[in-house]
Amino acid sequence: MNSIPQTSSGDLPGLHIRKMTEDDLEQVVAIDQVSFTLPWPLSSFHFEVKDNLSSRHWVAEMDGRILAMMVGWLIVDELHVATIATHPDYRGRGIGARLLVHALISARQEGVGRAFLEVREGNAVAMKMYRGLGFVEDGRREGYYADNHEDAILMSLNDLGRLQGE
Repeated sequence: MNSIPQTSSGDLPGLHIRKMTEDDLEQVVAIDQVSFTLPWPLSSFHFEVKDNLSSRHWVAEMDGRILAMMVGWLIVDELHVATIATHPDYRGRGIGARLLVHALISARQEGVGRAFLEVREGNAVAMKMYRGLGFVEDGRREGYYADNHEDAILMSLNDLGRLQGE
């Protein structure tokens, strides 16, 4: 079985994972902008929260501050992890992993059996986190990212039934 981090921990006892709301979007966009060279516009996050019935959107918050965010799409019996990021001041504490595990377990409760994502080839930290949760490399999309034509590594987790945590 995969060793899954819990959604709360001793080093961040006030951490709370919950669904993203419209009230979170200013902080979510700020995290996205400092995390990615091709950030999503506010309108995209607004669409995910208000209009996209396939969207599953989560935030990790502590003391009213959003520390991490994630958007995924339920596609039949799969979860496509569309974006996930932790504020730079809080990276390296396992918050992103806890957020992703929460989302995966929630998706499993909706009948999802598999999750997949794309990650920049140069994002070794993210790939290490995904591998630690049981994701495996499936392939590559050459020149996928428009800003620098970096390859995207395709990764999947094929048995959400094995997840433990929370």
